[in-house]
Amino acid sequence: MVICKTPEEIDIMKRSGRILAELLNELSKLIRPGITTKDIDKYAEEFITSKGASPSFKGLYGFPASVCVSINEEVVHGIPGSRRLVEGDIVSIDVGAEVEGFHCDSAMTFPVGTVSKRAMELMRVTEDSLYRGIEQARVGMRIADISRAIQSHVESKGFSIVKALSGHGVGRKLHEEPAIPNFVIRGEPGPVLAEGMTLAIEPMVNAGSPEVKTLADNWTVVTCDSSLSAHFEHTIAVTRDGPVILTAL
Repeated sequence: MVICKTPEEIDIMKRSGRILAELLNELSKLIRPGITTKDIDKYAEEFITSKGASPSFKGLYGFPASVCVSINEEVVHGIPGSRRLVEGDIVSIDVGAEVEGFHCDSAMTFPVGTVSKRAMELMRVTEDSLYRGIEQARVGMRIADISRAIQSHVESKGFSIVKALSGHGVGRKLHEEPAIPNFVIRGEPGPVLAEGMTLAIEPMVNAGSPEVKTLADNWTVVTCDSSLSAHFEHTIAVTRDGPVILTAL
């Protein structure tokens, strides 16, 4: 069941979303060659809790950290540890925060130092596709309209959509209905968008094949062909005046 939120509930979500926006902005300054993924996780957890919020991911389904840190061919759900970032990496940070029982979810992919032109283009196209999808999140539209906008842009630029993973509703739970695939599923347009829906839209885009697999740690999802992957995500609210991004500065 899709749960629509009241204006008061959306205001609470804006608070958690603001924390994530500020955190990702700070991480953009922190991420550099030599830093470990555990350093990133520690900074993020301390930042979130210092704002009076709780990290949504820690302990969720048994996940051991506060953020997912995924490098290069890692698509999502990378577990922070001792690995150090090196010049030329791209690193995706996926993070959630809870305030007064309501969650927001957000992700960005960052360059580590100077990266290849292909990597920069992958990140740019993925982020652009996110905003094209958000633009479709209007009352009376359908989930498939979001999916179509993302897929058409990504594929027109020669990249591929990860089809094994999708966006989702978000609110009192980090993962709520509806699922928001980043590609169109024929015959499944999804629900009509209504005022008060809160959605985590998150294109995951590969430079090569769309196929992915999960590593032996049962968390880290990687591209099957070892190509680079990028991930951008915002939590948005569907309002009568159009989509409102809750995780933006």
